[in-house]
Amino acid sequence: MTTSYLEQTTFAFLDIETTGGNSSHDRITEIGIRFWRAGEVVDEWQTLLNPGMRISPFIEQLTGISNAMVADAPTFEAIADTLEEKLRDTVFVAHNARFDYGFIKSEYRRLGRLFSARVLCTVKLSRRLYPEFRRHNMDSLIERHGLAQVQRHRAMGDVAAMLEFFTRARADKGDDQMEAAIATLLQKPSTPSHLPPDILSDLPRGPGVYRFYGENDALLYVGKSTNIAQRVASHFSGDHNTSKGVRISESLRRIDYTETAGELGALLLELRQIKTLSPLFNRRSRAAKNLVSIELAPNASGYLQARLVREIEPHRLASYFGLFRSKRDAERALTGIAAKNELCNQLLGLEPEREGPCFQRTLGRCKGACEGIEDVTRYNLRVQIAFHQLRLKTWPWKGPVAIVEHRSDGAPPDILVIYNWIHVTTVHDEQELDDLSLSGQSVTFDLDSYKLLVKALMGPADKNRSLIELPAVGAPDVLMP
Repeated sequence: MTTSYLEQTTFAFLDIETTGGNSSHDRITEIGIRFWRAGEVVDEWQTLLNPGMRISPFIEQLTGISNAMVADAPTFEAIADTLEEKLRDTVFVAHNARFDYGFIKSEYRRLGRLFSARVLCTVKLSRRLYPEFRRHNMDSLIERHGLAQVQRHRAMGDVAAMLEFFTRARADKGDDQMEAAIATLLQKPSTPSHLPPDILSDLPRGPGVYRFYGENDALLYVGKSTNIAQRVASHFSGDHNTSKGVRISESLRRIDYTETAGELGALLLELRQIKTLSPLFNRRSRAAKNLVSIELAPNASGYLQARLVREIEPHRLASYFGLFRSKRDAERALTGIAAKNELCNQLLGLEPEREGPCFQRTLGRCKGACEGIEDVTRYNLRVQIAFHQLRLKTWPWKGPVAIVEHRSDGAPPDILVIYNWIHVTTVHDEQELDDLSLSGQSVTFDLDSYKLLVKALMGPADKNRSLIELPAVGAPDVLMP
């Protein structure tokens, strides 16, 4: 028998006010709930909360909730049992529900308790019922549907607006369409059997790194995304329907994550954790034991000769061409360059030096530099053109730089300290940056980090990032692997 949500379910329309937008360190200052069942409001509950931290002037002005108002209010711990009892067996309804639900779960988590509920987001409900409209925030709904004016950014005011939208939409669209929309939105994505069913609702929708753990807390996999929840969900939706994906899902017991301010921070953190933590199912980006590069230098006759080098001097990267994880990879690149540009295999180190022409010359694939037939200047120019794209980038600043990635919610940024294409560390405010001492530290040059940072720092500007040059005297020592 099909569930009739509108007749059989108690909906808890809930709104909270907080000290800020980040549930990991901000706290709740007010909760308001109105309980609706079968077309009637059956109960309501409201309380201010002492957040245990100062309310900023900005938040105080926005919500009207002052430090004095919450000074004698109960803490979340004092009302936790009451709230859990009131929300039991209800559908948790909120506008932009991830925000409210995330804060409630975080408050319970601080108490060492788990909180879980079926969640209905009225932003998503509005989008499903009224897809012709672009904006679905509360102010837009009030204006579009002619809802009563309420005290915005106070819990019961927003609850009243949310519930009025719900009842107006029901009258407008009818019970069948409303039931179908609610049923669709309450469906939960399929998750591995060993994980909590609401795990995806607890994951952030912003950038960062996620980690999958198996039995005995063995690290299975490290990944990154600009939307952690969406990316993790894709692992369970058939997007990763490979033998490896199936094995990960079967082994998975726990997920955790680290949020970052932006994509660059997520990419660098993913690289570092793959190399240092060695997850079982990550094969790419493992640290190379010894990098190989190519150096060009004239021989006794003036022709440019290629040689493979392992001792790379970080301060003269522009003297090298390409970074390879092995000698075989470097030789494969040289073979491709020789074939494409008709260069001499002897001079490229692909054949032993000997008197007479190289083997490729006998096949008509070398223009004769090995025999001194091709003009030196012409040959060297062709070599330089052929290798141009492989030339490494010299670090263009005198010392380290700080890349500031800003967060959209105004929370502290990530400040990524970079030197010679190496991610040295991450701090979160200018005081930490001022106190940071890099002198005497040693950092190891890394191929993947080099490629990533060249692309990020030498490519188009990113409006969410800014760069600060740091004193050259504080530069760390760079080691090669």
